[in-house]
Amino acid sequence: MEHHRAGLARLTRRTHAPDFADRVACDWRSVELTASQRAMLVYAEKLTVRPGAMEEADLAPLREAGLDDRAILELNLVVAYFAYANRIADGLGVTLEPERGG
Repeated sequence: MEHHRAGLARLTRRTHAPDFADRVACDWRSVELTASQRAMLVYAEKLTVRPGAMEEADLAPLREAGLDDRAILELNLVVAYFAYANRIADGLGVTLEPERGG
């Protein structure tokens, strides 16, 4: 999780407050987000935690927030890939080396 938080911090350092990634990691529901960001996080959480419960209706909030079919597909692929990669790493007991500054 720390690895992902650090990546988010790097990606958002120019557009958000310095503690944005920490606040998202702690409780994304309490962070001020755009409608599309919030819809994407709701979708990503459900796909990650309850993939068998996904249904076509889960796409409606994404479309209402302005995502087209291509953006929805990309979101789905990224979320699914990270779930896959994390499960491989977790299942093998992989630990990450600390990030090096620089």
